[in-house]
Amino acid sequence: MDVPRTRRAEQSEATRGALVDAARALFAEHGYGQVGTEQIVAAARLTRGALYYHFEDKRDLFRAVFTAADADLVKGIADVAFAEEDPWQRLVKGCDAFLDASLDPSLRRIVFLDAPSVLGWREWHEASEEVSGLNLIEFGLQAAVDAGVLRIDNVGVFKHLVLGALNEAGMFIAHAEDTETARRDAGIAVSQLLDGLRVKG
Repeated sequence: MDVPRTRRAEQSEATRGALVDAARALFAEHGYGQVGTEQIVAAARLTRGALYYHFEDKRDLFRAVFTAADADLVKGIADVAFAEEDPWQRLVKGCDAFLDASLDPSLRRIVFLDAPSVLGWREWHEASEEVSGLNLIEFGLQAAVDAGVLRIDNVGVFKHLVLGALNEAGMFIAHAEDTETARRDAGIAVSQLLDGLRVKG
């Protein structure tokens, strides 16, 4: 009896994954408002019934797409940050990786342009925290504090400020007409913010 249940679970997960993948590609290319559920199920080669079995509506599906995109964003940042052994450089490179990711057309559309309006600021922020980006920032900050290169008293509070600053920088880049210039300017600003808290010695 366990085998059929396992197969059903695998099939269900595969169906859900196909819907998320299809929706993600369409949302990234056309934007949330320009994509209908009929396009999504056609791209996934599934039925509308399958979509509504796994998701309440298109917005619910978008939240799953956002979570997947944000998870990829966090993983990419972690890969770059943890390639650095020095705690200060790990923090700097992690922030730079976030800003660089804001230039990616797919992430820019889903994470920074559509998500705040579709989900609303509060849910967008909460969903972003759920993906563990906040934990990654906390780890980087704490490591820099422990190494004596960062001067902050409350990492638990400051991690929220850093995440907020990075999200705002990402939106600044995403909404700019010249995204490359915006990325450069945002990078300078974030660098100045961190450098102001660096322990000089």
